Order: sequence, then structure tokens, then C-alpha cells
Amino acid sequence: MNPLNLIARRWQPSEQAVKRAALASVMTAVLIVVTGGAVRLTQSGLGCETWPQCTEGSLTPTADMGIHGVIEFGNRMMIYLMCAVAGLVILTARARTPVRRDLTRLGWAQFWIIMGNAVVGGITVLTGLNPYIVSSHFLLSTALLTVAVVTWQRAREGDAPARYLVTRPLRQLTGLLVAATAALILIGTVVTGAGPHAGDARKVHRIPLDWQEITQLHVDFVYIVVGLTVALWFALRAVSAPSAVRRRVLELFAVLAGQGVIGYVQYFTHLPELVVGIHMFGSCLVWIAVLRVFLAQRERYELPDAPAPGDSAESAGGRPIEEAGEAGDAAQPAGAHGGR
Repeated sequence: MNPLNLIARRWQPSEQAVKRAALASVMTAVLIVVTGGAVRLTQSGLGCETWPQCTEGSLTPTADMGIHGVIEFGNRMMIYLMCAVAGLVILTARARTPVRRDLTRLGWAQFWIIMGNAVVGGITVLTGLNPYIVSSHFLLSTALLTVAVVTWQRAREGDAPARYLVTRPLRQLTGLLVAATAALILIGTVVTGAGPHAGDARKVHRIPLDWQEITQLHVDFVYIVVGLTVALWFALRAVSAPSAVRRRVLELFAVLAGQGVIGYVQYFTHLPELVVGIHMFGSCLVWIAVLRVFLAQRERYELPDAPAPGDSAESAGGRPIEEAGEAGDAAQPAGAHGGR
């Protein structure tokens, strides 16, 4: 018998448990970015000099490897926490009645991204912190964060087909904002690969670009993202879009403002490690915020219970999706606007 089926027969997690598991996956996705940044900023990237072992003949760091070995090995151990959280998402979604197969698939997607990123992390060590591999390592972590945020959103929604709350031009403007933010993060990885924090005290290959010029390009995209955010807010306000959608845009603007201040501080103080680490954490918050803007523009209600033959949807305790869609913001049933 499938172990998940066996667990589902004996345990019924609450809806709140499913939501908390999904939120935990977002938190661990952010945590792996922060701990990975700590490895690089403390020059511990080669604290464990090989992979999958930490050093030849030892799976764990030895005393002569010092603090750098401990930091690198600690980051490697994060994979077990992340897998446990992804497993919890899968388990709670599978054991819930009715089964949330969408969440189950998203949980498995998280698991395979984690496994893939573990392999890329190993290649990073074996290639002596090749900056291109390091960048792909970070981008896979961003992909994991993306799936985790979508999982969190879906855990707070119903199963009905999505109903959009804004018009197509506004959704297209939002898509442009998401694309510009993705480009901003991508360029940020190039800045890291060309910058002074190589991840190890020994000579490490860097991306052969002028660091000042690529940093200026990064700043230019910051202005583009901020401009698109402001334009989207005014456009939503002009058409009287739901307040929840506009609130997400204001949250994004606040995060961008904070991240911009941190960015200028790190630049004019010549990249102190602590401020760079905070900036990496801020990049996660920016990506979460822009995804929440995108996801806030549609809603999903709970699917009505299947009526018995001859019964109407109302007598079966459900509500037609069309009726739910017409109710809009006035009804605000549980799960509307992403459960906010």
C-alpha cells in the first residue's frame, strides 16, 4: 500500500496545517539564500574542499578545517531541513480531504528543485567556485522560492478555475513588471560574479566584466522596476481595482524602497559583508512581493460539492462558479483574493 494513503487514513490535517506547511516552505527557501550568502561572504565557499564528502576520507569537517568548514558543512545540512519541509507540504496536501493534488504536485516540484540544486552546489565546489555555476546555484534557489510562494498562495485558495480581477492590459503590465524584476535579479548575480566577494580567500575566477559598469546596469533596472510599480499602482487606481490588489503593489513599493536604500549603503560603504548579506535577504523579499502582486490579480473559490442526481448545486451545499464570480468583492467568501 502507498504509505501516503496509509497516513491519510489515520490523519486528517487541518486546513491551517496545510497553510503553515506551505508558509514554512517559503521561509526555508529564503533561509537557504541567506545561509548560502553567509558561506560566500565569510569566504567559506571551499570550507569543505570536495563533494559529496567534506574532505577526503571524512563526510564531516575536521578540526583543522576551522570555522570555514563548519559554515560550509552547515549550509550543506540545510538540504535535510528543506526536504523535510517539502515532504510536509506533500504529506499534508495528500492527507487532506479532499486531496489537494495541486499542492502535492507543487510539493514534489520543490523536492526535485532542492535535489537539483544540491547537485549544482556540489559542482560549484568541484569547479573551485566557478562564478557561472555559483550564479546558477542562486537562480535555482530563486526558482525554489517561486514555487514555494505559489504553493503558499494556492494553499489559501479554493480549487475553482481562476477568475481574474483586473483587465488584460493590467495583467500584461504586471507581467512586464515580473519580467523586469527577474532581469534585475539575474543582473544582480552577474554583479556578484564580477565583484570582490568571491567566496574564498584564495584566488577564484571571476566573471571578466567591469564591475562598475554591470553595477550601473543593475541600478538602471532598479529604476525600471520602480517606474513600472508606480505606473501599475496608478493604473489600478484609475480603474478602481480591488483594494487588495492595490495594497500588494504598495507593499512591493515599500520593499523596493528599503532594498534601494540598502543597495546604496553597501555601494558607498564599499560592500561590507553584513550589508551585502542584508541586500541578499532583501532580494528575496522583492521577488516574493512582486509574485504576490501577480498572484493577487486573480481569485479561486472552493469548488461546490458534487450534487446528487436530481439535486441542485444549492441543495448540495455548493455554489455555482458563475454565481461566485458575479459576487466578486462583495461576497468575500473564504479563500477569495488569495485568502487575504
